[in-house]
Amino acid sequence: MVLRTSLTSAARRSLVLAFAALLPACAPRATPAPVPTPVPAPVSAGVGATTVPRTGASPAIAARVAPISIPRLAATTPQGVRGLLSALAADSMEGRATGTPGSARAARFIAGAMAAAGLVAAGDSGYFQRVPLRFALSQRTGRMSASAVRTWAEFNALPSSQRVVGVNVVGILPGTDSVLRSQAVLVDAHYDHLGIGRATEGDSIYNGADDDGSGVIAVVEIARILAAQGGNKRTIIFAATTGEEIGLVGTNWYIAYPPFPLSQTVANFEIEMIGRPDSLSGGAGRGWLTGYGLSTMGPMFSAAGLLVVADPRPDQQFFQRSDNIAFARLGIVAHTWSSFNLHTDYHEVTDDVAGIDFDHMARLIDAGARAVWLLANGEVPTWNAGAQPAARPSRPVQPPSRPPR
Repeated sequence: MVLRTSLTSAARRSLVLAFAALLPACAPRATPAPVPTPVPAPVSAGVGATTVPRTGASPAIAARVAPISIPRLAATTPQGVRGLLSALAADSMEGRATGTPGSARAARFIAGAMAAAGLVAAGDSGYFQRVPLRFALSQRTGRMSASAVRTWAEFNALPSSQRVVGVNVVGILPGTDSVLRSQAVLVDAHYDHLGIGRATEGDSIYNGADDDGSGVIAVVEIARILAAQGGNKRTIIFAATTGEEIGLVGTNWYIAYPPFPLSQTVANFEIEMIGRPDSLSGGAGRGWLTGYGLSTMGPMFSAAGLLVVADPRPDQQFFQRSDNIAFARLGIVAHTWSSFNLHTDYHEVTDDVAGIDFDHMARLIDAGARAVWLLANGEVPTWNAGAQPAARPSRPVQPPSRPPR
């Protein structure tokens, strides 16, 4: 049974319009309604910052967080997940390599799912946050591929044949609490993969069904489930980023120009490769969390009855190998939810929907929805003493100027 929010459609529309007043001026939005209750002013992280000033748990905020139980949330289905992932990992998406037409088709598909869920568009062009890229012949692979461009000015100076615009896809579910909605939880996955490469037994498309089509479908399904439920006190940001496979390009652009202040982003729940069960984490329906012992996030999930364990292969350093690490180095408690079992289809043309266990994947999506509900309504997770990853120095990033029209 699908549970419905107690908000009327008029109340929901008023809430969305009020929340729009918190978004940066570059994001397209309707004229915002007056915010009925004062909200703490956003604090800019500052482009190129290596750490983010964190918003403390003020008495006003602490008073609004009480012990909670997770409500019965609407469930996803294996059939529904199969349909969505079959579309995202189809041959027509051409392996979703960053900056390619297949990647653009995938971004439109994801934006459509966010719109259907009723999320507020939070890019600089609807749901799209444009990311400048250089597209040229790679000396390493001998193929045309995308690479990072740090500013629009640098982008505009490139030859026209090398200029390509990629996108992150970003939607927001506004918080309902007049105070806690000024805090946000980021739920994300990367939608790019390896594109088209050398043929193996007649197949040259790297579909990336598990890596990370499964994570992206989880993001949009969790958005659908929680939007239908309503009542999330904190704001939830749902993002599908580009360029993870070529160096966290989309995530680094998001950090430089965040749609929501990083200083008010209290947790990051990354989802990566949940399409196959892992016997080391307990098998079907169970997932693991990277860096489990570094913060209170994992124990918080376990205490709530979620079937999550610590990453069973710490020697693989998965905590450092996905987009979450970029946020963790800023001080945001950031972990990745996964069930990757080291299958041999990783980064091969054989990573397609035929290898996905959809019953398992649907169960992990439902568990992920419960985890995000906790993050949006319960206590803010914190780093354990001495466990926060060290910040990585970075070159200053100039503010964007004159993006292509």
